[in-house]
Amino acid sequence: MTRAVREGKLFPTGSLAACGVALGVLASGCGAAQRNAHEAKLAYTVEVVHARFPAKQAIAHDTRLALVVRNAGVRTIPNVAVTLDSFYYTSTYPHLSANKRPVWIVNTGPGAVPTRPVQTEEVNPPGGGETAFVNTWALGALAPGGSRTFVWRVTPVKAGVHTIHYTVSAGLDGNARTRLAGGGRAIGSFVAQVAPVPPATHVNPETGRVVAGAPPVPATPQPSAQ
Repeated sequence: MTRAVREGKLFPTGSLAACGVALGVLASGCGAAQRNAHEAKLAYTVEVVHARFPAKQAIAHDTRLALVVRNAGVRTIPNVAVTLDSFYYTSTYPHLSANKRPVWIVNTGPGAVPTRPVQTEEVNPPGGGETAFVNTWALGALAPGGSRTFVWRVTPVKAGVHTIHYTVSAGLDGNARTRLAGGGRAIGSFVAQVAPVPPATHVNPETGRVVAGAPPVPATPQPSAQ
């Protein structure tokens, strides 16, 4: 089930027939069913002390979105969470199995990548902050004065100008609400322009690293004097 956030609360907006349908969303995958039973109906004061998402991006060029949330109140936040809207768009192309198509592919989400007891590894580990909701990530309890850093490593796949809205919540069941010190809602947005052509890069032969810019043109050998 996807959920939208309104004034610090999570509300159902529909259901997905199967977890595989969320592939078109590509936001947090089919995470563990992380919920907050018996969540108290309280308001918690938060502050977004850092928010960054590059305004200029390019197709297929990896980037990151980062938010740092601080508990500016006197009570411990049960489960600090961030909902993003949206890393995807709704396509009107006919006969699609899922009309949610990615604008950004999420390579890893917030939280430490969980260790696995088998000798295999996912190509894109999801990060330990994934929840049962495809567009919400949570990083646990947050004591007064403490901070949590949310980082999404993403790849843009659709050119154009796009807006991402974020909402900070204090839990996943809608009872624990958030507010800013001034009484406003804990929300914000980014506007990013994604160029249709990826930037030129090349491998530095001396370091083996991928660097920006076109490769240097080899010097033309000069004819020897006769």
